[in-house]
Amino acid sequence: MTHDSSYQADEYRCLVNLNLYDSPRCQGLATQAAVGRHLQILPKNSVEEALEVRLCEDGYGAWLPVQEFAGLEPAETRYRAIALSLEQIQERIPAIIAFTKAAMQQPNYYLWGGTVGPNYDCSGLMQAAFAASGIWLPRDSYQQADFTQEIEFKELRTGDLVFFAKAEKVNHVGLHLGDGYYIHSSGQQTGRNGIAVDQLSEDGDEIGRSYFRQFVKAGRVVASYQNRD
Repeated sequence: MTHDSSYQADEYRCLVNLNLYDSPRCQGLATQAAVGRHLQILPKNSVEEALEVRLCEDGYGAWLPVQEFAGLEPAETRYRAIALSLEQIQERIPAIIAFTKAAMQQPNYYLWGGTVGPNYDCSGLMQAAFAASGIWLPRDSYQQADFTQEIEFKELRTGDLVFFAKAEKVNHVGLHLGDGYYIHSSGQQTGRNGIAVDQLSEDGDEIGRSYFRQFVKAGRVVASYQNRD
């Protein structure tokens, strides 16, 4: 089945928060799109049950159940990324940190694919916190690691991202708060099942030490992501 004749615009705006999935079966949550986000429908690969979409702000691809199409409206104006200077980004770090701390105060749990409060995954919390201040990051932790400017551990400062890996590929991220602490959303089995503050050292508890031993790199956000697809 083709959707070419059903969808007149190629770019839409979210009227409600939407769950987006990792396959046309729409079973595994891949990410979420908050109210106001823009996405493109890719009718060529869409199927009867689901629409293939690409989020405009981060270029992330996923699937939207057809019945959720009512949560979209044609975009009156196309999404355009806003370039920000390093100075502008640094000025927004206090607000970004405040966002994560406020999120931690709400009842929450770790949600794989979560980018809309109150429940986040690790990179979803980072993306949401920066986006709330007008700064876009790529969606996944390994993408955020590649996107940021790598810095030495001794150069860490407030607002930098800290990355962790169980193997070669980065699979976890947190936000450095200064004084050896960072905030992150960690999973149920090996983490805290939600948002918490941990020490980036061997001085923490068992969970904190476990994450510290998986620390691989740190990165500084020096630009807002601009999707060039």
